[in-house]
Amino acid sequence: MAIDPAELTHRAQAWLAEDPDPETRDELAKLIAAEDTDELAARFAGTLQFGTAGLRGELGAGPMRMNRSVVIRAAAGLAAYLKAQGDGSGLVVIGYDARHKSADFARDTAAVMVGAGLRAAVLPRPLPTPVLAFAIRHLGAVAGVEVTASHNPPRDNGYKVYLGDGSQIVPPADGEIAAEIAAVRSLADVPRPETGWETLDETVLDAYLARTDAVLTPGSPRDTKVVYTPMHGVGRDTLVAAFARAGFPAPTVVAEQAEPDPDFPTVAFPNPEEPGAMDLAFATARAQGAAGPDIVIANDPDADRCAVAVPAPGTPDGWRMLRGDEVGALLAAHLVRKRAAGTFATTIVSSQLMSRIAAAASLPYEETLTGFKWLARVDGLRYAFEEALGYCVDPAGVRDKDGITAALLITELAAELKQSGRTLGDLLDDLALEHGLHATDQLSVRVEDLSLIADAMRRLREQPPTALAGLTVTRADDLNRGTETLPPTDGLRYYLSGSPEAGIEAARVVVRPSGTEPKLKCYLEVVVPVSSAEALPEARTKAVTALASIKRDLAGAAGI
Repeated sequence: MAIDPAELTHRAQAWLAEDPDPETRDELAKLIAAEDTDELAARFAGTLQFGTAGLRGELGAGPMRMNRSVVIRAAAGLAAYLKAQGDGSGLVVIGYDARHKSADFARDTAAVMVGAGLRAAVLPRPLPTPVLAFAIRHLGAVAGVEVTASHNPPRDNGYKVYLGDGSQIVPPADGEIAAEIAAVRSLADVPRPETGWETLDETVLDAYLARTDAVLTPGSPRDTKVVYTPMHGVGRDTLVAAFARAGFPAPTVVAEQAEPDPDFPTVAFPNPEEPGAMDLAFATARAQGAAGPDIVIANDPDADRCAVAVPAPGTPDGWRMLRGDEVGALLAAHLVRKRAAGTFATTIVSSQLMSRIAAAASLPYEETLTGFKWLARVDGLRYAFEEALGYCVDPAGVRDKDGITAALLITELAAELKQSGRTLGDLLDDLALEHGLHATDQLSVRVEDLSLIADAMRRLREQPPTALAGLTVTRADDLNRGTETLPPTDGLRYYLSGSPEAGIEAARVVVRPSGTEPKLKCYLEVVVPVSSAEALPEARTKAVTALASIKRDLAGAAGI
């Protein structure tokens, strides 16, 4: 519903009067003076919603943007929630990345916590998100906040909240915190002292680095050569230090992306999964010639995700990015060989290959909704991954995805295979022969108008597909209703029959709106039985054909 221009101006002037940031005050004053009602409406038509991802959005003035006013209100709401839970004198640990305004948001959060009677400690400098997740439990905090927008575009920032168990918030905590945020009437009601919080020293990072050694097997091979990019983020120093402690050769860091830079100048999106994001890493690897690296590793900007690429002779780049599902399966197989005990878990949108790996090893297995906020809560968790390059390989240390320890573990695996004259690709072949080729793909549509996502979901619910790529839909789950093992979420899941003629054993599709970006995401998987190593190329061709057909038919059914 359109807002009266006079009402817009009134809201904007009231916001301007209490905005503590000179930059956003100036920005907003210019919009008011220019009577830019379209832009004012975009910023004042509502408020940025606090949910299970905390807050994430574009930087700028107004309640629909990320700014100091919004963060102060969020911090005040979190403080009120903690006090209502009986944790009013507890410690809140705050970390931040190198994005625009991150340090300001961290300092504001610390001030609000101290003003509310809690204790606050801020990490010593921009550090990876897993260091914050580790510090919460290491220091016995009642909560933690990480200021980061992870792999979002440069214009964004975010606010991620953890509770004292070291895992991200889930319902009902998110709703209760949101209610406390909504109850903040004016920033003048939020005490913000100038001092009183602690800035931690390097000992918390040292403790995290000491813990990273626990993921490796004493005496295992360590001679993997790695090219590494932190993607203009905060991962470099921590990863290089972890590699040195472990005894791996120092990785070759991609020079153009080595330093933290909130503008991410060399990539369109600072996400290793995005087209072109790995180009400089591959160029650095090629420049080393025949003595080049065994693998290429990338972290996203806050270093909680880990991407891996392997040599691919004959391709334009000379390298192939492994899918998150492939790395997830490789790490699972590696941990099985290490005789890991406990539950292996992944999400409903990730490959089902790990269920077969776990079953073959007689290990418990669980699937959760998307996100480590759910995976971290699995009882008896030993290992978890999600297809979006997230891996938790040491839940006793970090109950969240951790791109540093995942990088260590995949590098150890590559070294062990190298010692036997084998590669990560060879192990993937072994898994396909043992469990069937599990091939995955994704149909991801980024939109400017969020109503297009709602329209697509409604269309699929009203006219559900009965077949995709000639494979019959044998079961359709509307995840809005929840299941015996899953709470309700906006998503659809289709199980498809196999096709002996096409050489397909089974297939599955999951459709859901992204929780952190304006995207509709569709996750596709086909399983192709493989009789021998010689049959692998044909199996891969069948899988690629089937995935392309499913993607085409699904796009038509969703109208995207």
